[in-house]
Amino acid sequence: MRGNKFFVALGVGVLAVCAACSTPAPQTQAPPPQIPRITPSTTPSRVPLMVDRALPDDCELVVPVDVMNATLGQELPGEPRIIVGIKEPGIGRTGKIDCYYGIPEKKNLPDAKIVIGLSTYTDDLTARTRVNESIEAERAEGAKITEVDVGKQKGTLVEGKDEQLLIGSLGKSTFVVRNRHNFIPKEKLIAILPVLAVQSMTPPV
Repeated sequence: MRGNKFFVALGVGVLAVCAACSTPAPQTQAPPPQIPRITPSTTPSRVPLMVDRALPDDCELVVPVDVMNATLGQELPGEPRIIVGIKEPGIGRTGKIDCYYGIPEKKNLPDAKIVIGLSTYTDDLTARTRVNESIEAERAEGAKITEVDVGKQKGTLVEGKDEQLLIGSLGKSTFVVRNRHNFIPKEKLIAILPVLAVQSMTPPV
């Protein structure tokens, strides 16, 4: 066992002889301490994977509050609120939800700092068409339009005067992350909005 010393029992006669020796009998050395062996984990860390997901019924399944706060680097006030939209067969929309984050106490939905919306449509083409129509409407209002990476997908950053949003589609689903009232500084938009968009399209494990 590690750290234990081993002693050899000697007969009385042997001890008497060794008592006259000038050189003491060598003691048995303890075994060297073992160096712990560290085996790297073979379990891969979870990487967000965007999918054409079914609409969740809770904002914690869109972007959890702790993920939102960690991404922003600050704690948002209040609790997120969810609004379930209606189906609109006329435009091919089969479902819609909006999650409002950062609503101050005694304030309402318009005062939210971040709004994340997910919608589903009848097919991929309809989803892409709705995104393109939204982008062109913003462009007509004078917004700055920039294509950005959203995970392994592409999205469009729309920078308006009072609101900036990141919009895109994946399969039959569309996503939009809105920065309300210029809450996130413009120089940080590309670092933050795509992270929230990826999370919103990543179902929890």
